[in-house]
Amino acid sequence: MGKRRRKIKKYKNYAFIDSQNVNLSIRDLGWMLDFKKFRIYLRDKYKVEKAFLFIGYVPNNQPLYTFLQKVGYILVFKPTLETNGKIKGNCDAELVLHCMIEFKNFDKAIIISGDGDFYCLIEYLDEKDKLLKLITPSFEYSSLLRKFAKYIVPIPLFKNKVKKTK
Repeated sequence: MGKRRRKIKKYKNYAFIDSQNVNLSIRDLGWMLDFKKFRIYLRDKYKVEKAFLFIGYVPNNQPLYTFLQKVGYILVFKPTLETNGKIKGNCDAELVLHCMIEFKNFDKAIIISGDGDFYCLIEYLDEKDKLLKLITPSFEYSSLLRKFAKYIVPIPLFKNKVKKTK
């Protein structure tokens, strides 16, 4: 008689990524994120089925958007505005809204940002036992997020797996 195999529950994990916060914070650290490697990391490490990437839409960036979709991201665009030569496309509201739209479709969520504007979303996910991780782009993140320290994983801890190499 063989050993009985324990059924391992397969969770449906979704990631919600604040691309501007991640991109700018990592560039400030002096390196660049390889989005393809990052998507593979999320799939392999956290069994992320769907990774929503919130990004400002700039028509000239179509090759980038095509690449990101090809490597497995679901892009959610925000119209951008140009002010003083800078392009702004803050996607915070879109990330929160999409997380709530998808709420019944996932078991656990990973929020990828260091922005304190997501405090209420993260708190709600935690209360509903739906928060898997809070991945921050650096060791420095909003002090509002300290309450969720047990969930926080800064990207520099696995930089060697997701850094863009030339």
